[in-house]
Amino acid sequence: MKYSKILMCMTALVCLAFQACAQEDPLGESASGSSMGSSGDWISPNMGQVSSRTNSDPGLAGMLQWLDTPVPNFPWYTTGGSFYSQAYSDVTFSPFTEYYTTTGTSVVGGIISNPTSFDITNKTPSRVYYGAGVGLPYTQYASTVPSKTNDLWIQGATNWTQYVVSPVGTWLQLIAYAPVEGPAGFYEMIQTDTTSSKYNTYQFNQGYNTMNFNADQVGRHMLYFVVNNQPSNVVVVDVFAKAPAGSTTPIVHTIS
Repeated sequence: MKYSKILMCMTALVCLAFQACAQEDPLGESASGSSMGSSGDWISPNMGQVSSRTNSDPGLAGMLQWLDTPVPNFPWYTTGGSFYSQAYSDVTFSPFTEYYTTTGTSVVGGIISNPTSFDITNKTPSRVYYGAGVGLPYTQYASTVPSKTNDLWIQGATNWTQYVVSPVGTWLQLIAYAPVEGPAGFYEMIQTDTTSSKYNTYQFNQGYNTMNFNADQVGRHMLYFVVNNQPSNVVVVDVFAKAPAGSTTPIVHTIS
């Protein structure tokens, strides 16, 4: 009888343990379907969105910070619109002012100015931003991205990006990385109510190159290059007319 009581107690303890495991998912999901992040933030099960934007990891904190201020979403893929010919206020351009200037090196019969070597040693960006708006510290990007790929960026005062909204007539500084030197095919596609394309060849140096791009035409400009049969990523520049100060301008939609 004594051993039977001990066996019954052990069985009860095992049942309680299984019940506890059933109520709490071993991966961290609670009974309500949410989970607790490593920093103590609650994570929604449907979008994986952290309700609190504080996080000790610099890379993750940067991504979450950008997601809180999403990039503009213009209706490029709808028909019958003329939004690209409208004038926009400073509010549209203000998040990107570090990436464009009112002066630059002239471009004659091409897409960009002739590339020159760029010494990144003392000019490393603080952060790099991908086209969707996701940001990473440059040190983290450099340690994870292979060095044998062709990369194209838009250089800002402190950061690099793959997407910019700029007023027509401004200049942007491009940074291109090529693992090998040689002739490069540089491509530009311009989209408004119609599409047009440009192509030119340039001599790229091994490593980082810098060159000017003049946003001289309203529309969506998509830029990329090819070296040694390897295409780079595409950078996108949405170019619009700038409205006079104090005028009424269209509403710019953002990604929700």
